[in-house]
Amino acid sequence: MSITDDKSRPTYPARRRVLVSGALGAAGLLTLPVILPPQAQASQTEAMPADDGPLAPGWRRFRFGEAVVTVIADGVRPGPGPHPTFGSDQEAEAVGDLMEANDLPRERTASFFNVVVVQTGGSTVLIDTGFGAGGRENGMGRLTARLRAAGIAPDQIDLVALTHCHGDHIGGLMEDGAPAFANARLAVGEAELAFWTSDEARAGERAGNAQAVADLVLPFDDSPTLLADGDEVVPGITARAAFGHTPGQLAYEVAGGARNLLIAGDVFHHPVISFQRPDWRVQFDMDHEAAAATRSALALRAADEGMAVMAYHLPFPGLGYVIRDGETFRYLPESVQNLTDTL
Repeated sequence: MSITDDKSRPTYPARRRVLVSGALGAAGLLTLPVILPPQAQASQTEAMPADDGPLAPGWRRFRFGEAVVTVIADGVRPGPGPHPTFGSDQEAEAVGDLMEANDLPRERTASFFNVVVVQTGGSTVLIDTGFGAGGRENGMGRLTARLRAAGIAPDQIDLVALTHCHGDHIGGLMEDGAPAFANARLAVGEAELAFWTSDEARAGERAGNAQAVADLVLPFDDSPTLLADGDEVVPGITARAAFGHTPGQLAYEVAGGARNLLIAGDVFHHPVISFQRPDWRVQFDMDHEAAAATRSALALRAADEGMAVMAYHLPFPGLGYVIRDGETFRYLPESVQNLTDTL
């Protein structure tokens, strides 16, 4: 279904609402921007402070069929856990035992923030934007600097597609009061935007996040393209419903020839718990039952179809594969499966 077919969907102030695939990928008129090696970017990066943070240089590049996929590390946050953030409906001892069984610390964890650029079908699509300026005091917000280091200038981005509207995904939309990606349009889940602009969100316990949407999402593009399950984002990328973590979270499926790639947002948070115990509660999930059902369904599909999975908070670069393990699953980080296609 085209994203403009359903006339019953709510509209927002009409500024630039057009079919994304038509605007960005018509008839092959647009070509992928040239990706220059980092040493060729000296004029753009010489004024940048040294990137001495965790995971420096903080980017990786892969090829899936005709798609070139670059993962940018916006930052990493170590801390206590994973209980009670993960397995909040379980005893701490049970969560610690699962960590120990997988040779992980019982009471320490780390959350990664993996932003993805997909270049396919003549379009350059940025999926999520990291923390932006608001995270830099804590070592986050490295997206734009690392984009340039990877040979991609912010003004080369044609479209920003959001998985959902939590602050660590939308914080980088604006910079110094202006869109951080000057030539980009915005695409967001219809159900997602409807919730965060609703009276329920603005007046309830999530009012702070609703205000962030008002401050960052609509100023970036006051007439974003609204997406639903099955919509073509650009040729080669399809939106997939991934509801539960938020009311309208989307995943994005990238056509990759022999092996498709599912960019899963916050469906899978943890490399062990999200796959081995997909039914365990995650504190940040807004609808726990729906989130658990989504985790199980997408893990099953990835395992059965041999899809690659990339998730926002998994250990950088957040790319791996899912296999069945009895009635549950295991996550295998990328090692050599995609080696022949890696740039």
